[in-house]
Formats: sequence, structure tokens, C-alpha cells
Amino acid sequence: MSVRPDPAAAEFAAAVESIRAIRGRPDVVIHEIAAPEGLAPFAVALAADVMPGSHDEDSVLGVGRFVLLFDPAGSPEWDGRFRVISFAQAPMEVQIGEDPFLADVVWSWLTDALDELGAHYHAEAGTATKTISTGYGELAAHGVAAQVELRASWTPADADLAAHVEAWTDLVAMLAGMPPRYDAPPSVDSRRRP
Repeated sequence: MSVRPDPAAAEFAAAVESIRAIRGRPDVVIHEIAAPEGLAPFAVALAADVMPGSHDEDSVLGVGRFVLLFDPAGSPEWDGRFRVISFAQAPMEVQIGEDPFLADVVWSWLTDALDELGAHYHAEAGTATKTISTGYGELAAHGVAAQVELRASWTPADADLAAHVEAWTDLVAMLAGMPPRYDAPPSVDSRRRP
């Protein structure tokens, strides 16, 4: 008796293979992490660190997470069978963190990267959050600090996810003050805060 291959598993495996075949960046380290459970029948997750100091330690320059969900039955909320959920975060100089347009710029970096790298997607959604914090008491030496965070999701049009992961990687790098991989205005290096 022969076992029929599962076409859904094969489609998800093709998507994972496209992720593993991405062109990496020398300034961003990407590794696979445990995917969240219960969100979809199939999932894979990645973590990114911009020039991390050591293994198992988040980068002080910027970090990110990328989760690919796949439901063979499709999801009306996703408007498709695949859904990407992403996160990117980096410290900023306080003056840049106070810029009223920073959230708009960060969102445009993601959508520009997706478009420039040829990712086919729709149903994009997200939030850009900028925070300014002041240390007190034993944290007073930390002074005033700023941070920006982008949480975004979108529906890929097909199982070729390479451009999606490369765009997310560029976003993580750009938040940390690195230039984009594609031809676009340079990012501001002074955003980085040690």
C-alpha cells in the first residue's frame, strides 16, 4: 500500500525551502527558532540579530522575529493560506525617537523593501511604536533613551518567501542604522545607541 504525499505539507515545505535559500546580509545573523503553536497547522519562525555580541544574546543594535503561518484551508482574516507576522526593534538616538514622522518612515521602510525586492503580498497591517524612557533611582545612570518597534503582518501571494524574508532582514538592519540592500535613500547612522 502506498502513502499519498500530503500536498499541503509539500507546499509548506517549499515555502520553508525558499526561506532557507535567502541571500543573507553580513551584518545580520538569522537563525531558526521555535514557532508559536496553535496559530496555524504549519509554522516556521526566524530570529534576527544585527551584529550580535555573542551567542544566545540579543543584539544591542537591533533584533527581529519573522513567523510564517500556513493554513491549507485558508483564513478569511488573512485573505489567503499564508500569513507573515513580523517584529523588528532597535534603539534610537532620542532626537530621532522624538521625530513625529519616525513611525511613518519605519512603516515605509518595510513596504518599500517588500516592493523593491519583488515580494508579492496584500492585506498588510501593522503598528509602529516609538518610546522615550527616562531612568530613575538605580537606573538613573541610563538617562533618557529611545526605541522604535514595528509589528507587521501581511499575506504572501505565493509560497516563494525569499523576498519577504530579505525585506524583513533589511528592515531590521535599517532600524539599526545599516543601509538597505536595494537602491533607496540611506538610513540615518546616528540612530544607533550603544
